[in-house]
Amino acid sequence: MTVTKLAVFCSGNGSNFEAILRAIRKKKLQAEAALLVCDNPKAFAIKRAAQANIPVVVVSPKLFDSRKSYEQFISRILKNQKVEYVVLAGFMRILTPYFIREFKGKILNVHPSFLPAFKGAHAIRDAFEAKVNETGVSVHVVTEELDAGPIISRQKVKISRQDSLESLEKKIHRVEHILYPAAIQKYIQKGRK
Repeated sequence: MTVTKLAVFCSGNGSNFEAILRAIRKKKLQAEAALLVCDNPKAFAIKRAAQANIPVVVVSPKLFDSRKSYEQFISRILKNQKVEYVVLAGFMRILTPYFIREFKGKILNVHPSFLPAFKGAHAIRDAFEAKVNETGVSVHVVTEELDAGPIISRQKVKISRQDSLESLEKKIHRVEHILYPAAIQKYIQKGRK
């Protein structure tokens, strides 16, 4: 059986990327991290990829005249590498309809809220400031509407009165690191049937 090739997209620390790599090593995720795609040359995720011998593509969108031409360039690389799924792990860019159509149904995202609540880039802060007593983590298929694609998996996270924004972020990340690789595996298996 051929191994499913993933391209992981990151912009920063890459802790979810690391969790995906760990799940692959432990055979909990039957896939290969074929490539790390990064838009930030200072991202710590690049060091994580180097330590794991994962090829890295660091491309600044500023080098292109449009978001679409940037994504066309990335798309050609992914197709050349025979990447089957795109896994967003803290990639801080909204993908264009062009890219989403190129990989329709093959782009997954982990979002730090119990969707549909708290969509967007500041979901943890938004939930914390709203003083709700729970939020969560959701894994969904990326569609052209922001954080609105079909949900693969999600889990609630309690917010206690003792939580600070920092402690809530840590709680969310702990859940993401378990939920995301498991959801990727579930989705890949479903796609194989």
